[in-house]
Amino acid sequence: MHIPLWPFRSRKRGGTPADLQHRAPLVQLEGAAKQAVEVGRSRLVIAGMLFALIFVVLAGRLVELTALNGGGEPTLARTPSLYAKVDQMPLVDRAAIVDRNGVLLAANLHTASLYADPRKILNAREAALKVVRVLPELSRADVQQKLTSERSFVWIKRNLTPKQQYAVNALGIPGLFFQDEQRRVYPQGPLAAHVLGFTDIDNKGIAGVEGFFDERLRDPARVSTPLKLSLDVRVQHVLRNELQQAIATFNAIGAAGIVLDVHTGEVVALVSLPDFDPTQAGEASKDSRFNRVTLGVYEMGSTFKTFTLAMALDAGTVGMTGGYDATNPIHIARFTISDDHAKKRWLSLPEIYIYSSNIGAAKMALDVGPSGQQAFMQKVGMLRKPSLELPEIGAPLVPRHWNTIETMTIAFGHGLSVSPLQLSSGIAAMVNGGLLIPPTLVRRDPDQAIPSERVIKARTSLEIRRLMRLVVEDGTGKKAAAPGYLVGGKTGTAEKAAAGGYRHKALLSSFVSAFPINDPRYVVIALIDEPHGNKETYGYATGGWTAAPVVSRVITRIAPMLGVMPVNEDAPEIRAALTIQSFGKEKKLAAF
Repeated sequence: MHIPLWPFRSRKRGGTPADLQHRAPLVQLEGAAKQAVEVGRSRLVIAGMLFALIFVVLAGRLVELTALNGGGEPTLARTPSLYAKVDQMPLVDRAAIVDRNGVLLAANLHTASLYADPRKILNAREAALKVVRVLPELSRADVQQKLTSERSFVWIKRNLTPKQQYAVNALGIPGLFFQDEQRRVYPQGPLAAHVLGFTDIDNKGIAGVEGFFDERLRDPARVSTPLKLSLDVRVQHVLRNELQQAIATFNAIGAAGIVLDVHTGEVVALVSLPDFDPTQAGEASKDSRFNRVTLGVYEMGSTFKTFTLAMALDAGTVGMTGGYDATNPIHIARFTISDDHAKKRWLSLPEIYIYSSNIGAAKMALDVGPSGQQAFMQKVGMLRKPSLELPEIGAPLVPRHWNTIETMTIAFGHGLSVSPLQLSSGIAAMVNGGLLIPPTLVRRDPDQAIPSERVIKARTSLEIRRLMRLVVEDGTGKKAAAPGYLVGGKTGTAEKAAAGGYRHKALLSSFVSAFPINDPRYVVIALIDEPHGNKETYGYATGGWTAAPVVSRVITRIAPMLGVMPVNEDAPEIRAALTIQSFGKEKKLAAF
């Protein structure tokens, strides 16, 4: 290296261009030293470019997280660990379901589901062990088997809670990922299980109104508008509570009930027991998922006498002052028709209803005839599958041949099986003035006309209401009375059908009612499946002892909720309208 020595001279700034041109650097590098300096300079330039590139990438990511993702605090789903990430897929939303007062019955909850790409799992055995430690409900063997699969996608667990997602995320296992999903939740638990139904793991409705309205609930244009049902959760709770108590009291295997608005056809409450939690529907038994109100069809016993009397009165084959001889049982072919509360005498039409005479009802139906009875049952909806917004709808069991014997047995509720839903709709028509209105689980628009079909005369409906009131005042339904609410109704007790006959100790006990019977607003039905008598019922398990008290308690509790005001049943204006002359003897009837 050559270092020239310059003569000492002034270092002041300036000088002529010639001077500046001839100035030389103080140090000149040559050879290996010069090459080393050039290499260092290149490396510095490259490093600077790398740092600039990293800065640009970080700045772009920052813009994406703030501007494109809406700003705010990043959630766990958006910023998972280095290993567990979220696979962003389009979510299918689902509209909420509410009761008639806006109380939430079903809604979607955003969740994360855990899946794996086994190809990216470094140690399946160790990963499975760690996952099961934070998700102990999983099987270690099952998880390890999934993690050793040759597939690129396997579900580990769907719908994790936020706490579970955090715990899995904290494991930092390569190959585990989260996917945003939605889970259907039911805030009221099993309260309205058979009405709501449930969805599958992919949030698709497969039962109840969830199944019936699946397309409407998944419609992107309507997901923001809740589906409003006709149910009232307050009434639903009361009905379910009272039926549960009846099952416990009478050691029954199940129960069913319905509250129906007789003027709109709206189902205000519908309960089938046992029931289930819709969020855990897969764990429910087959019996728990079975809807006894809409899917089950039964021989409804003496409640059918209401239709028999309405049919005869409407046809004019008998009047309120008419009657039939019920002194002796009827023997036909190999059958014998007798009365449980036999009076062994001629009975007036009101007495046939009050004392629930099978003999009187059978003779009354014969006067109308098989074809007339069949036509009437068709008209009031007993021979066709009812319409309701549920997939679980049972079809009636109609006799193959409809002759004399069938006419007589159907008159008192044997030989024709219908659902409690059909019975409630038909009874509503008997008391609301004679109009059959299709039942519905959706709250009706008050501004729209209600579809209806006249099936009996208004006068016949009036007489049926009087007769139903008599049953509660003087007949087999006394325990259904709810002071102040003028309950009318009819008991029903039927042996359950079995192969080749009936199970004599397996009863289906029921009570069908309407209140207030002077101006009916609601039909209430309670059905107890295979009740057993106890000390309080003197061993009886019939509808008057088991189902009628349920109706009494239900009406007493729900009437104030539904705006039905109690009345003084002993008031002069009501008492004056409660009596009619029947064969020289005064009988109490409902107020009209």
